[in-house]
Amino acid sequence: MSKATILEEIIAQKHREIAQGRQHVSLLELERLATQVSDKREFIGSLRQRMRAQQPAIIAEIKKASPSKGLIRADFDPVQIARQYEAAGATCLSVLTDRQFFQGCNDYLQQARSACALPVIRKDFMVDPYQIAEAKALGADCVLLIVAALIPSQLSELAAYARFVNIDVLVEVHDEAELETALANGFDLIGINNRNLHTFETSLETTYRLARLTPPGKLLVTESGINTAADVQQMIEHGIYGFLIGETLMRATHPGDKLKELFAAHV
Repeated sequence: MSKATILEEIIAQKHREIAQGRQHVSLLELERLATQVSDKREFIGSLRQRMRAQQPAIIAEIKKASPSKGLIRADFDPVQIARQYEAAGATCLSVLTDRQFFQGCNDYLQQARSACALPVIRKDFMVDPYQIAEAKALGADCVLLIVAALIPSQLSELAAYARFVNIDVLVEVHDEAELETALANGFDLIGINNRNLHTFETSLETTYRLARLTPPGKLLVTESGINTAADVQQMIEHGIYGFLIGETLMRATHPGDKLKELFAAHV
């Protein structure tokens, strides 16, 4: 038997967490809590406004660690980081909530969102409607759906449920087949991850290649591998205005200053 990949391990862990969660809070209770959240911020709408004006639309990420890099930021304060990002001109926030593999937690999302006025995506591995209801109850404005982590019927089910609870979706793709699946499901906001899930190597060419295959009108966000102002410039020259940036910012002494440095030519 072949060894499970990190993605397979994460998905298995998510199913265990969901089973445990259901023992304490039912889906119906989460849905009831979700209906009490009235402060919905426009995640897709905010990104669309910037992109249509041909201005950088930045999803700045709050992430403590990752499976491949280990601890990324020891001095970790979601509140201060969120405020820095907002002051530096971020459009939205991304907050990692996975505990076992990314050292995240749900509290970080709530703390970061309460500290600013930016829309927030819950960055986690969604495999069940339960997690989407939970995200909505936590106050998240958007959830991430990773095509590589879901079979097509799951992707369709989760997309429909997200619409049901009125939460935005960023769908993530890595290759042509996944892009085709995302387009077939009618997603408006598509994240192109430049990191190969098998080799963990990153190449910005992935975004350029898949962008050429994407119909006009879709909102594209490049993910992973944006490390310098030159990378940003190169993306914009290719007509890509959406950015999700995490590790580069989180390794900087002052994440907000690093964000300003990357996008200084486009303010």
